[in-house]
Amino acid sequence: MAQSSCNNGGTDQVLVEERTNVRTFILNRPNQLNALSYQMLSQLLELLHASKTNSKVKIIILKGNGRAFCAGGDVTSIVHNIHQKGNWKPGADYVREQYTLNYVMATYSKPQVSILNGIVMGGGLGVSVHGRFQVATEKTVCAMPEAALGVFPDVGASYFYSRLPGFFGNSTWEYAGLTGARFDGAEMLACGLATHFVPSDRLPFLEQELVKVNTSDPDVISAIITHFSNIPKLKAESPYNKMKIIDRCFSRRTVEEIISSLENEALNNKDDWIASTIQSMKKASPISLKITLRSRREGRLQDVGSCLIREYRMVCHVFRGEFSKDFFEVESFSHPFYCITKLMTT
Repeated sequence: MAQSSCNNGGTDQVLVEERTNVRTFILNRPNQLNALSYQMLSQLLELLHASKTNSKVKIIILKGNGRAFCAGGDVTSIVHNIHQKGNWKPGADYVREQYTLNYVMATYSKPQVSILNGIVMGGGLGVSVHGRFQVATEKTVCAMPEAALGVFPDVGASYFYSRLPGFFGNSTWEYAGLTGARFDGAEMLACGLATHFVPSDRLPFLEQELVKVNTSDPDVISAIITHFSNIPKLKAESPYNKMKIIDRCFSRRTVEEIISSLENEALNNKDDWIASTIQSMKKASPISLKITLRSRREGRLQDVGSCLIREYRMVCHVFRGEFSKDFFEVESFSHPFYCITKLMTT
């Protein structure tokens, strides 16, 4: 086995383990929970392109150092440039690189195995869920809290969340996207965000077997992962046990109707989960919630490339400051979908 590092500014932000038929890419910013810098995105793109054209490479393994797989995008400099300098273009460049990586992963010809042994949030889902295999563990914590932060779930979320086959049915994305709910590894498996669940103490043995692979046949790779997998029990407080309420409330047409439906549920059901769900939505940016809901429903009818292009346009509007302008217009003139339509079509 050969190990190399991708040096960016003196820090080895991506480590590469090279075996005959397998490439393992290790996100290596543990103190930043492996948040994705621009350099990391660019290097991962280079590595994927090189591996794609190398006929010896059969599969890609992606994992993170430390207690996180990836906590999302490192947007510190983006926020600084926008607020301090009024310059939104570096942010647009970052997102373009990120979405390009997401698209390459979603359309990649060789299987990718993402080992999600820790925190997986925002952009961390973008560099894992688009691949063929996602391995969750008992240490996995997953969420897309963007709506609560004044933006919206992106990195292709309107594509992959709208196609989840799991236990929440058609309302999975509405619930997860609008509340920023956290899923553990068992819930990720149950709702389809993970393809397998492997206890963390078995991961070294799984990797030992994966690095022996001499094929890109996904059935063979799936069988290897399945050998080390199990079906974990869902915790008693899991949203799985609220499935009927979720489907009943989050299938409503508008954000206002969703909240109203939850409030009606709360009248006859003194469930703390309902109360906290209502509270989390009311704390979030109202316009972010509207954009999140509309984006998800648009995504059901679009392919992954179209979703990423649309999300890129939306993010650029946010960076240019039109988010606040549109929010003012919506609140003043009571046209709840005015800015959403503009963000998604221009």
